[in-house]
Amino acid sequence: MKVRPSALIWRQVDGQTQVLFMRYSYGGQDVYALPGGNPDRGEILTETVIREIREELGVSVDIGEMILAGEMLLTERNDDVLHVVFAARNLQGEPALNPDETTALDLVWLPVAELDKFNLYPNIGARLQPWFSSATYLGYVGRIEQKYFE
Repeated sequence: MKVRPSALIWRQVDGQTQVLFMRYSYGGQDVYALPGGNPDRGEILTETVIREIREELGVSVDIGEMILAGEMLLTERNDDVLHVVFAARNLQGEPALNPDETTALDLVWLPVAELDKFNLYPNIGARLQPWFSSATYLGYVGRIEQKYFE
């Protein structure tokens, strides 16, 4: 099983909470992923998130508490993946894609209230929405059902 740590980076704009996602296109559909990536050998998960954000987005963040962990079991596809999402605070700089480090097409800020309406990877929009009102650890959420796009 692979492990993919990622960061939940958010901001307030005109009273609306927005989350930063990287936009990809698969099968002609937009798919949005939280910034993150694969750990290098000997690297702990929080170090991975900090490095990936620095390399791919050119900014720095402080990694806080783990918000949730859940598994995508991909029996018919690639490796199974354990997703671990951390709260990221104190964003330093303006995020911008580094095309040498990612295949993402652009960065978008999606409204928390609508996260359940987008194709997210991992598919945790509905699970993240309550965190913004309670800010409590969601814990292990079990299996994450994921739609795939070729």
